[in-house]
Amino acid sequence: MSLDNPLDPDSGALWERSLGIPTADGTHALGAALGRVLEAGDLLVLTGELGAGKTTFTQGLAEGLGVRAGVISPTFVLVRIHPNLADGPRPGGPDLVHVDAYRLESAAEIDDIDLENTMDTSVTVVEWGRGRVEHLAESRLDVELHRPVGGSLAGGTAAAGQPGAAPTDSADDAVLDFDTDEDDEPRTIVFRGFGPRWATVPDVLAPALDGAPALHEAPALPEENN
Repeated sequence: MSLDNPLDPDSGALWERSLGIPTADGTHALGAALGRVLEAGDLLVLTGELGAGKTTFTQGLAEGLGVRAGVISPTFVLVRIHPNLADGPRPGGPDLVHVDAYRLESAAEIDDIDLENTMDTSVTVVEWGRGRVEHLAESRLDVELHRPVGGSLAGGTAAAGQPGAAPTDSADDAVLDFDTDEDDEPRTIVFRGFGPRWATVPDVLAPALDGAPALHEAPALPEENN
């Protein structure tokens, strides 16, 4: 089977790669490997139902980036900023800006939270950002996470949200996080590259990773009917 799924020619994606991850630890490890090669200005758009693994994947990204720990689903805030750690693995590297766009209905509402002020110095990860944040950068990495059961594949049914609160990194907010990603079951993660930054597939998305030998090629996902 090919790692590269056929693309809709109108999608604008330069490539697509699907990887099967058998455990939550594997999802975290893949995020960490990718985080080590991300650069300031990178935009990642995460899509997936609640519990699909978005938080676990972003926690891995944070580890690889070497930013302040404590990444949880931003569910009840719009933006969380995790600063780079001077004593971490990438001192002087980019901060992580973690965004929940679920309750934002348009690109105009995205503009209202002033992400452009941090885009150039940070890695920006936007959950539920598809169709809302593409205008923020020339290039983006689209990451779509799928569970084997439950919910729709891409941005389907979700629990009702609450109005956004002020940004905070308080660990006390963790009790509000209902996207716990607790189920240690296989996931399929589909990556799509857009723009010159992602003109080629990153090496870390090869069929196997050091320390994560269970990572394997996933079959092509069925196309959704519009």
